[in-house]
Amino acid sequence: MTIIPLRDNVPTRRYPYVNKVLVAINLLVFLYEVVLGREAGLFIYRWGLVPARLWGAGGGLEMGALWALPGLPPAWLTLVTSMFLHAGWLHVGSNMLYLWIFGDNVEDRLGHLRYLVFYLLGGVGAGLLQSIFSAGASVPTIGASGAVAAVLGAYWLLFPWAKVSTLVPVFFFLTIAEIPAVVFLLLWFLIQLYNGALAITASPTLVGGVAWWAHIGGFVVGLLLVRWWGIRRQPPVWW
Repeated sequence: MTIIPLRDNVPTRRYPYVNKVLVAINLLVFLYEVVLGREAGLFIYRWGLVPARLWGAGGGLEMGALWALPGLPPAWLTLVTSMFLHAGWLHVGSNMLYLWIFGDNVEDRLGHLRYLVFYLLGGVGAGLLQSIFSAGASVPTIGASGAVAAVLGAYWLLFPWAKVSTLVPVFFFLTIAEIPAVVFLLLWFLIQLYNGALAITASPTLVGGVAWWAHIGGFVVGLLLVRWWGIRRQPPVWW
């Protein structure tokens, strides 16, 4: 099931500098990957999060040769760098769409600097949880979806009354529906949880190689950080 947000109805009081810069960095890094062409795979192995390398779990002769490359960054650093890498246009496009729609309001509530810290911590927490569930994997985990999931978790707590205009498939047609954020994001989280459970018990081909536990981990980190920092829900503003 695919649910595609188009916009929300929450106005912001501050210009979302940090959120727009994050979107721009992700797009620029992806364009750099496109320019690299065949070398992009090596670039992703170098800067992506490889769980086997993070936890020192070997990885075979081929991976051993890749890990011996000169200038290879420390494994812990890839918890950060991996969140700015993407595997294709759909991957980066969907992540940036969610970040564009929901990130500006979370930045508005947290403030610019704290939002940046929040985003990075969300991505790191998401990467750690995903790497725990795939500790022996030699395939890089990449993408901003873990950090974006943290943004969604914060939005769910801070703006549950918001309405999200959503593109919804109905049989063979697409329709636009306004869904309360608390429902939209809960549905999104349940989809991640279902697929995350499926990824543990079923063949990886059934879940498409998506880092579902990074999504779950990021969402939970977002919830916990908002609670820990004591950010209160903002009452609705009617225009």
